[in-house]
Amino acid sequence: MNNKRKIKMSKAVIHLFFCLFSLLYVLPLLLIVSISFSTEESVTGPGAGYHLIPTEFSLEAYDMAIKSPDQMLRAYLVTASQAVIGTFGACLFTGMIAYPLSRSSFAFRKPITFIVFFTMLFGGGLIPTYIIYSNVYNLNNNYWVYILPGLCGGAWNTLVIRTFFKGLPEALFESAKIDGAREMRIFIQIALPLSTPVFATIGFLMLVAKWNDWHTSLVYIRDQDLYTLQYMLQKILNEARFLRDLAASGAANQITAVQTMKLPMETMRYAMCVLAAGPMLVIFPLFQKYFASGLTIGAVKG
Repeated sequence: MNNKRKIKMSKAVIHLFFCLFSLLYVLPLLLIVSISFSTEESVTGPGAGYHLIPTEFSLEAYDMAIKSPDQMLRAYLVTASQAVIGTFGACLFTGMIAYPLSRSSFAFRKPITFIVFFTMLFGGGLIPTYIIYSNVYNLNNNYWVYILPGLCGGAWNTLVIRTFFKGLPEALFESAKIDGAREMRIFIQIALPLSTPVFATIGFLMLVAKWNDWHTSLVYIRDQDLYTLQYMLQKILNEARFLRDLAASGAANQITAVQTMKLPMETMRYAMCVLAAGPMLVIFPLFQKYFASGLTIGAVKG
């Protein structure tokens, strides 16, 4: 009985520890949401501060962030479409590159693997990349600049998927070849279905990276209808900050200055965090069960 009680106590302590540790991740999210629904005065005014529950509820920050619903909707559509299409295409092409590199029967796997690895260490830089994308591929101010340059998925993702493929039983591929299956059929009907954890993990990481991409819009896009959500929100925030600095310097007239100084800069910043991160927080639980096996690839050799 004493041993059982000790085991129960140790489990209770461990559960309590992880519950308290989880609060370190949950409380900041709740704080961001709370501030976004608060008034500017209750956050930045005298004697004010941050609270987990809004002391003065307000939607003013969201009204400012979504002052142009049509433009915001277009930014959402551009971001979602390029993230989904780009992630799916990158996973497919990365898998097609990684599969032959994992097969011992492929004669050129070592030199090609070295070339793939070499790209992890050295890159062309921003200016040569911009010249190639703009002058050679004509992707400047083009929707496909979000998708085509990232179709290969990256060297790191290729090597991770290759490692996972190498861990699959060789007997499966040999039996499929004996039955007359070609490499493409083996890849689609055997390798891909058995590699759900690694593709789910890599796919989600790619999806998050593409969803948070703002640099591509900054460098290559001039048409406002092609702005991603992250760049659009950053642009709105920068414009509001510029107007407030202009009013503070006395360059604006008195009426405009008073209106501008009332802009909810602090709460709007947190409202934009909610607008930008909300969809990913909803999608993450769908991929969570694959992370344990997907992120520990290659850690155990059998």
